Amino acid sequence: MCGGRRRRRDGSDAAVAGSGGRGFCGTALAVVALAAAAAVAFLESTAGGGVTYVGDGWIHECAKWDAEGGRFLVSTFLGASVVEVRQGPGKVEERVVVADPDVAGKVSVGLALDAPRRRILVAYADRPPRFGYAAVGAYELVSGRRIFLTRLDEPGESTLADDVGADEDGNTYVTDVLGSKIWKVSPDGEPLSIIKNATFIQRPGTWTNLIGLNGIIYHPNGYLLVIHTTGGDLFKVEPRTGAVSVVKVLGSLKRGDGLELLSPTRLAVAGMPTRLVESADDWETARVTGRYVGPAHRVGTSATVKDGDVYVNYVFGFGLGRKKTHVIGKAVFAPL
Repeated sequence: MCGGRRRRRDGSDAAVAGSGGRGFCGTALAVVALAAAAAVAFLESTAGGGVTYVGDGWIHECAKWDAEGGRFLVSTFLGASVVEVRQGPGKVEERVVVADPDVAGKVSVGLALDAPRRRILVAYADRPPRFGYAAVGAYELVSGRRIFLTRLDEPGESTLADDVGADEDGNTYVTDVLGSKIWKVSPDGEPLSIIKNATFIQRPGTWTNLIGLNGIIYHPNGYLLVIHTTGGDLFKVEPRTGAVSVVKVLGSLKRGDGLELLSPTRLAVAGMPTRLVESADDWETARVTGRYVGPAHRVGTSATVKDGDVYVNYVFGFGLGRKKTHVIGKAVFAPL
């Protein structure tokens, strides 16, 4: 307490200048403010050689590098849009490239590039705390024109569509973090099947399954790799049969989020922290070989590869005005 009054034994009041008076209080507050600013500045500096840009809204969930277009594509909660971010001199600002009116009021979550078909895939969900609507959209890579928008949820179902990926045939896969299942959609947008398997729940209980199946990526050898966030389990999924096996990982993948392959044997798992995982036996087993923390106050949610380097998207923007500052950081892994 820096100042106030106290009661004398005779019942009268006396002024108190706590711990050195108001001058001390002002100095202490200034020191705290400077320390907080220094801490934030240090955390911001850990983004490495990434890109800082200005955009609308607090939350940008997923970023993927579009090598053909020379840009990052980023999903946003505000307006359920997809924006592009191009590096350049001066202040970098986002530009909206996909804004589908049929998902107005929803949020865009996972995002993937289906490069062979030159299209953007976007998972859509209800704006929390509602958990019902789930959909996936496909859009032309250059024009942003919609190819299809497919509803995934069933009436009365509680779902949260999260990440999205595509296989070599153009089938799309979307994870449900609440139901721990995977929706499969055909190349032209027709719902095909739902992959749901008891193996996805390795440990019972609400807290260990609070955030279930999340990041998903298609491996060129013909299967999916999927992570369970709160459980920290990595799964290998056969998309044609729905068979699921647990990848035996040496090291922790808890709080893992978005996935990206650097090569058939190396996987980046975005999260807190972001980890590098390697396998020598076609993802029957694997081990964590690197760790990158980055600006932890922003929270890493997705990974992408640009020119052989891993870049991590951070979900939270900062700033007092309508425009927020967002970060896509270049990961520098400390070997383990």
